[in-house]
Amino acid sequence: MKKTCLSIGGILALLVCLIAPLPVAAQLPDFTELVEKHGSSVVNISTQGARTGPTAQLPNVPENDPLFEFFRRFSPNPGGPREFQSQSLGSGFIITADGYILTNAHVVAAAEEITVKLSDKREFKAKVIGSDRRTDVALIKIDATGLPAARFGDPSRLKVGEWVVAIGSPFGFENSVTAGIVSAKGRSLPQENFVPFIQTDVAVNPGNSGGPLFNMRGEVVGINSQIYSRTGGFMGLSFAIPIDVANDIAQQLRAGGKVTRGRIGVVIQPVTKELSDGFGLPKPQGALVNSVEKGGPADAAGIEAGDVILRFDGKPVTESGDLPRLVGATRPGSRATVQIWRNKASREVQVTVAELQEEAAARGRRSGGGGGAKPPPASGAPAPGQFGMSLLELTDAQRKELKVESGVLVENVQGAAARAGLRRGDVILAVNNQDVKSAEQFNQLMGQFDKGRIVALLVRRGGNSLYVPFRLD
Repeated sequence: MKKTCLSIGGILALLVCLIAPLPVAAQLPDFTELVEKHGSSVVNISTQGARTGPTAQLPNVPENDPLFEFFRRFSPNPGGPREFQSQSLGSGFIITADGYILTNAHVVAAAEEITVKLSDKREFKAKVIGSDRRTDVALIKIDATGLPAARFGDPSRLKVGEWVVAIGSPFGFENSVTAGIVSAKGRSLPQENFVPFIQTDVAVNPGNSGGPLFNMRGEVVGINSQIYSRTGGFMGLSFAIPIDVANDIAQQLRAGGKVTRGRIGVVIQPVTKELSDGFGLPKPQGALVNSVEKGGPADAAGIEAGDVILRFDGKPVTESGDLPRLVGATRPGSRATVQIWRNKASREVQVTVAELQEEAAARGRRSGGGGGAKPPPASGAPAPGQFGMSLLELTDAQRKELKVESGVLVENVQGAAARAGLRRGDVILAVNNQDVKSAEQFNQLMGQFDKGRIVALLVRRGGNSLYVPFRLD
């Protein structure tokens, strides 16, 4: 009878084989089934349209130079505008079997002719049902039936780190598939107050705009819209519009060709740790109201500058950027309960939401550049006082220009005032929501607080108001 012997080396080799991890390829997800089943709902969009732009400028030649007359005579319409044909490429996806397609508004902006190419190479001319510049969503329609429509998922169920897939036409390469993970949710981007973007590291490039972002169940959870780039190409930061936001816009566009949004007439800013300490909030949260439109919905409801809005219509306002989205999604004319924080206690008020007008919003954006008190000449300015600033009383003309009844003008800053971010030319309107009527009264108000305390200064800067946290040294 033979005995089988296993050496110590053999035993170790066997153990290594048993406990060795699976190959890396076996751990990665397989996207093939998702693409095969749902890739046919993705379309390529090309547009043509006439746009106006400048012609080549004349060289920098003096008028008395003989070459000046040569360039003037033989340069076609020098420096003047001219019309030229523009072409653009983008992506989209079918949402109904009878030809409704979602894409980005910037893909079809100023388009005179839109061509949609399906995955089976059929081409159709499309018409724009409506577009919304604020969310960058557009709804277009082709004359076809029996089309493969995408299924919608729930973006609220997305988790950071979850795998997602993009299909589109980057640089015109149709039906390109890229994959990555969800990097973050609820991102706010500059000038984009109405979209809580989904951030991913999925490779997205020019031409991917308007294409779908799929979860691993083959459901569309977003529309690829923007990238952050210093080169014009993908750098690992891409942003998608959540599909629930896009679908709400699409339904409004389909029903009436336009989008209506709510407004309550407040200007807000984020609540920092310093400001939350100054207002006695348990933690930094909510949207700090730094000005209220006179006669607007918030004013009628009793909301005041210095209030912190914690909840709107039963939904939490975690970040200040949450409030414009919640208010904008509320039907104009409806009443909403608003929870505010005032004088270190919470209370509720009822506000009737009005309709946001595009022209009024545009005026509001443009008004931020002026309207402030003009600072006096720097020469001969007195040295800053005990709080790191020197102050002047407002003249009658300045109060009229700023439309304020009181306040003090910051003439010079250093030390604590400079560290807090105060600037020469700022107008201090209030200290912890107590109106400032003179420089002497300002010093009295500030003198009530202990050293190291953070107070909230309401400041008018340019045409806007904001709260500045000030730590007393």
